[in-house]
Amino acid sequence: MSALAEAVVDLAAVAGNVRTIADVTRTPLMAVVKADAFGHGAAMVARAALGAGVGWLGVTSASEALALRAAGVAAPTLSWLHRPDDDFAALIGADVDIGVSTPTHLHVVADAARRLGAPATVQLKADTGLSRNGAGEDDWPELVAWARKYELEGGVRVRGVWSHLTDSDVPGSPVLERQVARFEVALRIARGAGLDPDLVHLANSAAALSAPKTRFDLCRIGLALYGVDPFGGTGPGEFGLRAAMTLRTCVVNVKRVPAGTGVSYGPDHVTAGDTTLALVPLGYADGLPRAAEGRAAVWLAGRRCPIVGRVAMDQCVVDAGDLPVSIGDPVVVFGPERGDRDQPTVAEWARWAGTNPNEILTGIGARVAREYLHGKAMTS
Repeated sequence: MSALAEAVVDLAAVAGNVRTIADVTRTPLMAVVKADAFGHGAAMVARAALGAGVGWLGVTSASEALALRAAGVAAPTLSWLHRPDDDFAALIGADVDIGVSTPTHLHVVADAARRLGAPATVQLKADTGLSRNGAGEDDWPELVAWARKYELEGGVRVRGVWSHLTDSDVPGSPVLERQVARFEVALRIARGAGLDPDLVHLANSAAALSAPKTRFDLCRIGLALYGVDPFGGTGPGEFGLRAAMTLRTCVVNVKRVPAGTGVSYGPDHVTAGDTTLALVPLGYADGLPRAAEGRAAVWLAGRRCPIVGRVAMDQCVVDAGDLPVSIGDPVVVFGPERGDRDQPTVAEWARWAGTNPNEILTGIGARVAREYLHGKAMTS
């Protein structure tokens, strides 16, 4: 039985984006495939990115890292957010680098390595201003001192030192300068404690493309990997990225209605004149945010048509005006950001909903089928 909607993932676009970014950065890349590769499919995207030259994969959780290993993806992988009672022995056994931000976590990792009889490879994270994970400046010296102690004992290998940026998507932000300076201080402290990390990394997508001083040994690319402008552009950007996902479905019902017809719950919308309403089988359970009501549009019958009324859990209504619309006609909710048609983009959906493209992409629900397109750019 076919799904009501499909998220079509162009793996050639993923590979092409890797090459485009690499041409700009001239620095090794980590493909961030957390949250099932931003909803695109972690194993499929990982393979496409690795085939295009990416050397590292990044995920949030232990379960994501181990799922990649179970899928046969053996590339170097960093997992960076953990409960203190996670199964670190499983990560060590799977040759996954463990991101460590607190002495508490480091002690548990070292204990797991001791019980396993194999060293753990860790990457220490410094908080340089985001105030989320990572050791702050007061805790950083203690973390690196413990790491060096465990390294000398043979239980831990410190491969990397890293941090994350606050607003690298804001050109000219003074915060970025301060974070780079704090990161360099943290790096000096780590080296002063006797650590000699192979990998030093700070840049995310936006910084990798625009701030050379943040690139160090590795750039972590997330949103740009999927072809979305990290600076918020809603159309083709200056970097030549190509959107990897198209969300599409079809019309499942059509009604010709008179002026004054209420649409969906409330109703919040009443038709101003005679019009054609097309029912689309996607709702907020599939990732269409209710917050986009009154602003969002889809591509139907060769043009943009507005979504009217409230988005329901499973469906929404599109005002097609006087267009010739029939049951079964294709609908593109968002599509490639490059091309010769004016399809809505995921960046526009984010703007309509008052959020970011990351939330739109990761919100596409499990009942939306994923279909994959392969092309020469994946393997060439």
